[in-house]
Amino acid sequence: MPHPTTFLRDVPGALTALSAMVTPAILVSACGALVLTTSQRLSRSLERVRAVAAALKTLRDAIAAGAPPDADEHGYLTQQLVFSARRARLLQQAMTCLYLALGIFVASIVVIGAIEVLALTAAWLLTGLALAGSGMFFYASVLLIWESRVALRDVGSETDYLLQHNPLA
Repeated sequence: MPHPTTFLRDVPGALTALSAMVTPAILVSACGALVLTTSQRLSRSLERVRAVAAALKTLRDAIAAGAPPDADEHGYLTQQLVFSARRARLLQQAMTCLYLALGIFVASIVVIGAIEVLALTAAWLLTGLALAGSGMFFYASVLLIWESRVALRDVGSETDYLLQHNPLA
């Protein structure tokens, strides 16, 4: 049985390792929250793509059945479909980056534990993982900002169309 003072000497090292493992765990939590909200945004964006595509198909079917073509509405719906598809692609790319960052942050936790248990000196590996995970997280944030700007342009375009074609005006 180890002497109590020997055991207590290992406690600060274990606490240091545990503290080091908490930082990536916080990033895992933040990344997970962003994955959840981005997933919801992607779902709404895909619903919008389907709704606009259905409206465009209905318009094309009406034209094929002999209704007079409405070039303004066709142009508007086509533009809305382009905006919606672009948003969906950006959100999907952001989700991919977030999942990669999440995996890298989890790998960081494992590496920290392995370094401590095996008494390795592989700080370069931990630094590389931290940089890779943070880089992915940052890039996902940039994509989400870009998607928000596309969404804002989409709303502006939709508002302009509806105001120009308001039958009560």
